[in-house]
Amino acid sequence: MCGVVGFASKSSIVDTNTLIAMLNTLKHRGPDDSGIWLSCDGHLGFGHRRLSIIDLSPLGHQPMSDNNEQLCITYNGEIYNYKDLRKQLENHGHVFKTKTDTEVILKAYLQWGTNFLDHLNGMFAFGLYDNSSRILIMARDRAGEKPLYYFHHKDSLIFASELKALMANPSFDRCLDAEALQFYLAYGYVPGERCLLKGVNKLPPAHVLFFHLDTGSLKIIRYWRLPEPSLVSMVSEDQLFEELENILMDSVQRCLTTADVPVGILLSGGIDSSLITAFASNKGNIPVNTFTVSFPGENQYDEGSYAQLVASHFRTNHTQLEADPVSVELLPMLAKQYDEPIADPSIVPTYLVCKLIRQYAPVALGGDGGDELSGGYPHYNYIFYYKKIKEILPEMFRSLISIVGIHILPLGAKGRNHLIGFSGDFGNSLAHINMYFDDIARQKLLEPLGALSKEYLCPELYKARLVDSKLSPLQQATQLDFLTTMADAFLVKVDRASMLNSLEVRSPWLDRRIIEFYFKMVPDLLRATFKDRKILSKRLARSILPNQLDLERKQGFSIPLNNWFRNGWGNYMENILKEMDGKIFNHTMIMDMFTRQQRGYANENRLFALTMLELWRREYKIWNIR
Repeated sequence: MCGVVGFASKSSIVDTNTLIAMLNTLKHRGPDDSGIWLSCDGHLGFGHRRLSIIDLSPLGHQPMSDNNEQLCITYNGEIYNYKDLRKQLENHGHVFKTKTDTEVILKAYLQWGTNFLDHLNGMFAFGLYDNSSRILIMARDRAGEKPLYYFHHKDSLIFASELKALMANPSFDRCLDAEALQFYLAYGYVPGERCLLKGVNKLPPAHVLFFHLDTGSLKIIRYWRLPEPSLVSMVSEDQLFEELENILMDSVQRCLTTADVPVGILLSGGIDSSLITAFASNKGNIPVNTFTVSFPGENQYDEGSYAQLVASHFRTNHTQLEADPVSVELLPMLAKQYDEPIADPSIVPTYLVCKLIRQYAPVALGGDGGDELSGGYPHYNYIFYYKKIKEILPEMFRSLISIVGIHILPLGAKGRNHLIGFSGDFGNSLAHINMYFDDIARQKLLEPLGALSKEYLCPELYKARLVDSKLSPLQQATQLDFLTTMADAFLVKVDRASMLNSLEVRSPWLDRRIIEFYFKMVPDLLRATFKDRKILSKRLARSILPNQLDLERKQGFSIPLNNWFRNGWGNYMENILKEMDGKIFNHTMIMDMFTRQQRGYANENRLFALTMLELWRREYKIWNIR
């Protein structure tokens, strides 16, 4: 795993010192090596920080060019099928000088042109320069595991793995984007191509960008989409069960063997990580290394007994690590690392887990993606109730219920978001699930901005438009979560927390074949129903996991924020938020949330979201808004 930066321009020459300064902000992503590369005419430059995972020799140095330096790449990621691709390319006459997957990408581009992305199965974000056509190609993996920010101004483009690298450019204008702020307040993250900084974009997952140095023009294309569900399937449940077992086993084995360094498994004792452990232990006589982290004094969040049960069953080399007591002083450091703030409090335990695991292995396998694919979240049960209510109650009555939720119930009241989502179509209902601040609350919170807070795209409308009404409610919900919350919050959380500790986390569940299998082949009744979730995954789990393991529990990976709020965190947040910019935020509303929190309302996550936003603004000195 690595960090990448780049600059390309029609008219300007690369400032090497600025390129190096950008690269130095990413040392945590690649502590083992670094390098820069400039095109002959000086109009393009790449930088790279390396975390050595495959081919640890100097031959794996990046940026990497071909023999005649017509191609060059700076690449972050792992291609799990690179050995298969290498054999195919050798059969086509290509000769390799390294054992890296990086060189495989270069040769794949030479062989298949821009269609080479169809052949890659893995996680990746890279910039590839073709000097013969004078085109810079940038691409991200299908799920969005690896990040890529860019800034396109006039005829120049700069890009980097993390936003902080772009901000290392002294000429970079740091200004808060008012529309992106609406999205952050709504969902606790900024989705899609948007960024909290004005003028900056994220290359969306499954997209490829072409920048022409001769014209300075930019073009973005989506190279992959989630498959349409099979309307008529002759595949039986037994066949689906067997297919899932085979491809998950192969995915786990590829993730384990695509490395020349020790690999561990983040074992929580839940279904997804336990299945990974089972398949990792399936072959070979050497026990796999599994790790579980416990948090002292928080027994309700301790999964250690379940993890130990799985580890003992499969005879893994198991280590139970105990995290240090969690201090609120972690928050400024995390705000700095996360570039754009993320409101999910689980950034805290995720960082601590990665910090501990890195002491034992530079690569770890995790269960990310399992819930989105297999129907594992509690709100997948709720959507069946939504559907029933929308069938029974006329729109007029549902609108009245929604109005009550918005105008009568205060923020933090249980069930408020669900009531608001009763009106409109099903996409509107999905858009209000797990929302922090609804439209009315955002307008009140940003009241000092006046018209500036109202003239942008509504986040709820943005999410609702992503929903394909031709699909079933469950298909709509799982697709929406895959495309938004998973890609723009959960995977970002894992990437930044792991990379801050120079740890590479791999997600076997996000193998391209598994993604396409679930969305195309698995019917709703094998994903989630009124009362059950992860149905096909549970069947697989029952066949290979220990009988004593409780498969029905659902323990989210988070922190007891409400308890911590009463024990010091609340005072810390209040002190931070008292100093929020009164020209942007309504202080009276914020202080009212603290008051209601003391009366039993659940606003701790909203206040945490605002705290992380304010800490981020202070760290990067972002005072203006447009």
